[in-house]
Amino acid sequence: MQAARIRLSSVQLDELQSVCDQIESVCKNQGIKKYGPIPLPTKRLRVPTLKAPSGQGTSTWAKFEMRIHKRLFEIIANERSMHLIMKIQIPESVLVEIELM
Repeated sequence: MQAARIRLSSVQLDELQSVCDQIESVCKNQGIKKYGPIPLPTKRLRVPTLKAPSGQGTSTWAKFEMRIHKRLFEIIANERSMHLIMKIQIPESVLVEIELM
C-alpha cells in the first residue's frame, strides 16, 4: 500500500466538485481508505481599476475578483487503484497535483 496526496485547484467550483465526486466514487468502489475532500482556503485575487479612462473627474472604481478554490485528498491505496484514479477525466480548468508518499 502506498499513500498519495492529491491537491485540486480551480476557478470553476462546479468542475472542481465533479472531479472530487469522481475520486470519491472510485475510492468507494475500490474500498480505498481516504481522507477528504478537505477544503483549503480560497485565494481571492482582486483587481481595482478606475472607471474613467482618462483619469479625470471623480474617482470611481470597478473591482474585479477571481477566486481559486482548492481541495485536498489523502488516499491510502494499491497500485491498481491509483491507476484508476489517474484515469479520471479532468477538465482543463482543474489543476491536479499528485504527491506520492
